[in-house]
Amino acid sequence: MAWFYLIIGGILEVGWALGLSYSDGFTKIEVLIPTLILLAFSFYFFSKSLKLLPISTAYAVFTGLGSFGTAIVGMVFLGDSVSPLKLLFVITLVCCIIGLKFVSNEHDREESI
Repeated sequence: MAWFYLIIGGILEVGWALGLSYSDGFTKIEVLIPTLILLAFSFYFFSKSLKLLPISTAYAVFTGLGSFGTAIVGMVFLGDSVSPLKLLFVITLVCCIIGLKFVSNEHDREESI
């Protein structure tokens, strides 16, 4: 369940990051309120994952998923520039996130709780 919570938190991070860009410096209340709700739920799920995952792995994956998702949404839906080098780095980021999952010592932490 810890990885599920972490993935949900990372996905929600994409939502609040995009909300921040549309809030116009916290002046658009109709955007700000949902953004703050997404922020709260994102950190809630992230904190739930920390019960079983080491902070170093969890935080790297959490921010990596947020960065990956925000980059993809920006390129696909918001007109951000797309280049082969940018795509290479996004793919590298995903590979690093997957690698962290494989080297995580989640089971060691479960036994100590």
